Amino acid sequence: MSTVKDHIEKNKEKYLSELFDLLRIPSVSADSKHKDDVRKAALFVMNKLKEAGADKVELMETGGHPIVFGEKTVDPSRPTVLVYGHYDVQPPDPLALWNSPPFEPTVRDGKIYARGSCDDKGQVYMHIKALEIMIQQNDVPCNIKFMIEGEEEVGSANLGAFVKANKARLKADVILISDTALISLNQPSITVGLRGLSYMEVQVTGPNRDLHSGVYGGAVANPVNVLCQMIASLHDQNGRVNIPGFYDDVAELSTADRAALNKAPFDLDEYKKELGIAEVQGERGYTTLERTGIRPTLDVNGIWGGYTGEGAKTVLPSTASAKISMRLVPNQHPDKITELFTRHFKSIAPRSVSVNVIAHHGGEAAVTPTDSTAFRAAARAFEEVWGKTPIPTRDGGSIPIVALFKKELGLDTVLMGFGLDSDALHSPNEHYGIQNFLIGIETIVAFHRQFGGTR
Repeated sequence: MSTVKDHIEKNKEKYLSELFDLLRIPSVSADSKHKDDVRKAALFVMNKLKEAGADKVELMETGGHPIVFGEKTVDPSRPTVLVYGHYDVQPPDPLALWNSPPFEPTVRDGKIYARGSCDDKGQVYMHIKALEIMIQQNDVPCNIKFMIEGEEEVGSANLGAFVKANKARLKADVILISDTALISLNQPSITVGLRGLSYMEVQVTGPNRDLHSGVYGGAVANPVNVLCQMIASLHDQNGRVNIPGFYDDVAELSTADRAALNKAPFDLDEYKKELGIAEVQGERGYTTLERTGIRPTLDVNGIWGGYTGEGAKTVLPSTASAKISMRLVPNQHPDKITELFTRHFKSIAPRSVSVNVIAHHGGEAAVTPTDSTAFRAAARAFEEVWGKTPIPTRDGGSIPIVALFKKELGLDTVLMGFGLDSDALHSPNEHYGIQNFLIGIETIVAFHRQFGGTR
């Protein structure tokens, strides 16, 4: 029988062709115009799970986009892995910055350029192909369940209710997620910490209509100016978030834990060069790895108001808006942070404007154990395939389902991602290395064999 690596190499073009078909579906969950496309992607995933050999596969409706559930049961006495992922993607905007169409996969320099190539279609599809290989080789060492949703990029609003209503169906021994990044292709890693999230939208309103900036400028508050001043005040001179109570519950790491975190390979000069920046910035007293892994943040994700079209229009706008996300760390609860932000933002507004604050979605931070049977199985899988021991790392992103799984199902998660921080997730020209995709499939198969107790 051929090895897993041989099998993957023989079927590489087939696997990539199928993935490209999935990437061509513009399953943007944030845009209602793509509702049918999101469902089309769900049906694609469902059909590919069936073709891979899953015994039970179904499309399960929610209050929003459907969830694809599938399973392969080989022996009830064997351990069960629940694979979670998502088939929805971020909006591709701004389209003008893409070097190739976002929903027409293009390969350049060994990388697949397309929206969702890494986050998370490419990584989800590795698991489907891993299942297919194990079934074809008649070597499925553990029971495997799949729960692939279509609302991760908009906060997974219906996932909590689904999990609570389907605890028996979702019964497993561990959660396996590939939606994170490696240190590099030369140094594998396993994410053991994720930040939480509180996502807000604010609107500042001044006059009851857009005004002539010559006639009214200097006499009436300009909402864009006011909003910029308010946002600027949300950080102090040391880069700390300037909201009363924001840091009250932050879990501080020990000196030893901080030192261990900073042992991960990291080249600051290469980091700046790759991003095209002259200098990094952030909370004073912390390294770049600490700022993105263990410290909370506040960032403006979008800001708009007034005239932004071609040419000039001398207008004093009636309104200005912004979207703001706060990444949270363990012990910070998103509901509390949302309340603190709302109260503070309204309090700093001058009387010349009115303020509306909208809470979109949030999620808790999570730290996963490194001494579990599943984590050790993942580490051995990397050692087997890569020849190197993976380094535990903390990821700056958020996957709220991790905390939800722990709370509702009592299950820990193994975050076994194969992307890279340089893959331009959520940005124009998102990409995913073909090598990452292929070696990811091989490593996932190795994980199941390690976790299932066979080789």
